Amino acid sequence: MSADPTIDRRSLMVGGGAAALAATVSVPAAAAAGEQPCDLVDPFIGTGGHGHTYPGAARPFGMVQLGPDTDNARWDACSGYHHDDRSILGFSHTHLSGTGVGDLLDVLVVPRVGPVVLDPGSLAKPEGSYRQRFSHADERASPGYYAVRFPDSEIAAELTVTERVGLHRYVFPGPGHLLVDFAHGNRDEPDAASIGFDPPRPTPVTDATLRLVGRDMLVGSRRVQQWAGGRVIHFAMRLSRPFAEARLHSNDRPVAGGEVSGAALKVALMFPDAGTAPLLVKVALSGVDIDGAIRNLDTQLPHWDFDRVRREARQAWTTELARMTVEGASVTDRRIFYTAAYHALLAPTLFCDVDGRYRGMDTAVHTVPAGSRNYSTYSLWDTYRTLHPLLTLVQPDRNADLVRGLVRMANESPHGPPVWPLQGIETHCMIGWHSAVVIAEAAAKRVPGIDYAAAWPRFRELAFDRDTKGLDPYRRLGFIPSDKVAEAASKTLEYAYDDWAMATLADVAEAPDDAAKLRERSRNYRNLFDAKTGFIRPRLADGGWAEPFDPTALGHDIRHWRDFTECNAWQATFLNQHDIYGLIALFGGDAAFEAKLDALFAADSAIAGESVPDISGMVGQYAHGNEPSHHVAYLYAYCGTPWKTQARVRMLLAGQYRAAPDGLSGNEDCGQMSAWYLMSACGLYPVDPVSALYVFGAPQFARATLDVGGGRRVTIEAPGVSAEAVYIQSVTWNGRPWTKSWIDHAELAKGGTLAFTMGRRPNRAFGRDPADRPPSFGRLATA
Repeated sequence: MSADPTIDRRSLMVGGGAAALAATVSVPAAAAAGEQPCDLVDPFIGTGGHGHTYPGAARPFGMVQLGPDTDNARWDACSGYHHDDRSILGFSHTHLSGTGVGDLLDVLVVPRVGPVVLDPGSLAKPEGSYRQRFSHADERASPGYYAVRFPDSEIAAELTVTERVGLHRYVFPGPGHLLVDFAHGNRDEPDAASIGFDPPRPTPVTDATLRLVGRDMLVGSRRVQQWAGGRVIHFAMRLSRPFAEARLHSNDRPVAGGEVSGAALKVALMFPDAGTAPLLVKVALSGVDIDGAIRNLDTQLPHWDFDRVRREARQAWTTELARMTVEGASVTDRRIFYTAAYHALLAPTLFCDVDGRYRGMDTAVHTVPAGSRNYSTYSLWDTYRTLHPLLTLVQPDRNADLVRGLVRMANESPHGPPVWPLQGIETHCMIGWHSAVVIAEAAAKRVPGIDYAAAWPRFRELAFDRDTKGLDPYRRLGFIPSDKVAEAASKTLEYAYDDWAMATLADVAEAPDDAAKLRERSRNYRNLFDAKTGFIRPRLADGGWAEPFDPTALGHDIRHWRDFTECNAWQATFLNQHDIYGLIALFGGDAAFEAKLDALFAADSAIAGESVPDISGMVGQYAHGNEPSHHVAYLYAYCGTPWKTQARVRMLLAGQYRAAPDGLSGNEDCGQMSAWYLMSACGLYPVDPVSALYVFGAPQFARATLDVGGGRRVTIEAPGVSAEAVYIQSVTWNGRPWTKSWIDHAELAKGGTLAFTMGRRPNRAFGRDPADRPPSFGRLATA
């Protein structure tokens, strides 16, 4: 397995085994002059363990993610690929990066020799199926490219992409065929958390059609009732030379003619001359119709030059990765950094055709305004925390377009503001309505070109009128009762933060009374704080505390439901991101709050009773493998001990991320896990994105350069930083002393040099003065 392929195609295609293949790979020298970020990206990081990433070919934020599928029926294969697997089903065109629920895997193409086999089999029983054995030694991946050689069939496959088109190149040893399995998809059940081999389940495909167009084209459409229930996808496939015969099947039974409809559709395209020259396959997607897929195909890929497309894909990644560059530390640290940057730029994903048409959240076809695009795959419960703040900083134009898309979705969707939209469908996954946070963050940072007021009516309806998911008792009681609503404690906390965000939207919409009500209501988190135990606790409808209470458990009666969402009372106690000084006051002051943070990281890591695999990456009861903990190490800055933040963040950077397939401590979650690394490695973190500021941590690299748009750059310098020198001694901003333990977005976005002097011993005076601590709802400060 290599992440840096420079492959002689003849060696890859003709044979010679892993040794011959490996001998053709040129790996650039570590830290060599002119080191390119693409050379340091390893797409296999996160494909093992619980990372749930995929190694396939994609463009930055692209619509097509073309890659291998090793499994589609267990939780750890949500992306379609897991590094532990040893056989490949084929190559599909859509993949989710790091999610905890599976879907997509559209249009599986299987290159084969010998008799046509229709059975996909399973990992446990691959015999007699169309699966093919492979070795990681015969696999290569880099940004925009994937290659593998199958030792049994001696077929070699290469994959690359444009934004909307996947391009395959196959070399066969002799006669062969392509099987297109249009019934293939992810079969992981959304509520399942199995990490073993699940029994095969039928993929819920409905309303599918396949149609041959001449002897070199195949088109099709299908509706999928999986996680994004009812999503519709269309494709157009063109072949570099005609097939000799096509064999269509429905429910594995032959069908005569050139068109078939039903649910379980497959077609085998026969090439007796497959071994005479490479066979190329183009596949374009559309969420609108087949005509849109054909238009995407002809517009974005009118030629058959595979190497040109691969070069252009690499150049696209080179351009985007250059927006964040680092110097210093080790080549391993830089490999982790640039791979994190790569993962952070995979989603949200493009979801509109070249003519601007897209399928909206109301299932109708819309056209984006001129100069804009439509996107999908917003993992908002995760990405509002760090990914969107990162993109606001280093991808300002792109993120503005992403926010415009959220505003459109809020007005298109019959369900109201988006929660977790995927290909025009609301999945309703996770809790809260954190699109409010992403839009409010952009408003707080004064991002231009967004009609914030247009979003307010739908969010106002949500805030004051809708009765769903516990909102009625939340308004009446100031909390959600845990004997009436599942995950009520977490919902109370997260609804409070959404209130904080919606208050900003009300301000922009010139609704000051609504803004005041929402800001006050955002302090509802206090109603779950038990001063006696020092924890956030679930409460019952009669106002009493839910019993029995164990802060390491996910709930008081998990036979029925959990009180918390992928966390427990230890983690939820620090979930507050906007009123941190109010939370500190509940504990009795700085010293007590600091002691509670210390206790969190020092506690036994055991979880009482039933748990979920999402709670991972444990340091005491801090769980870095899941998002509710991500801001917690930075809370020391609010009680005047930022030196503890510095030490803890550097420990997490070193311990929770590795340059290995299982190098992520939890699900990648569409870039959030990587975004935490990127911002923390640069010494910055958005504890409360709506406050539009970054709390200082401890930079990992001697120098980082951020392109913040408009020709402006931020240079972050930390001379002398090392694994031991993790403590900030002093800071300057553009040469001026900077005593605060934070900096706001408006200041940073101007561009300049942020210089940290680092040392081996903490400077306990830095950031200790209350005037130098980060602002929050309960204590406003000025830059």
